[in-house]
Amino acid sequence: MTTARHQDDPTRRARLRWRSRRGLLENDLILTRFLDAHEIDMTDTEVDAFTKLLDLSDNDLLDLLLGRAEPEQAIAGPNVKALLARLRQA
Repeated sequence: MTTARHQDDPTRRARLRWRSRRGLLENDLILTRFLDAHEIDMTDTEVDAFTKLLDLSDNDLLDLLLGRAEPEQAIAGPNVKALLARLRQA
């Protein structure tokens, strides 16, 4: 059985956008701006990387987005690093 792609499932897209609403306004602005510009073009691999970043605490996520820290080894795969580079440009 094939799992639906992220882009083909409006519920999954809405859930990703809802999870992007964060307690820190800075995170909220960066993530929302990124989704506004790139959500339609995101691949399932990028969505997985985005989800890993959303699992972080607000302060840890902000440090990564602002370049004050690099991802810990548990999530520091090439897909997360590539997406993080794009997020830092948002």
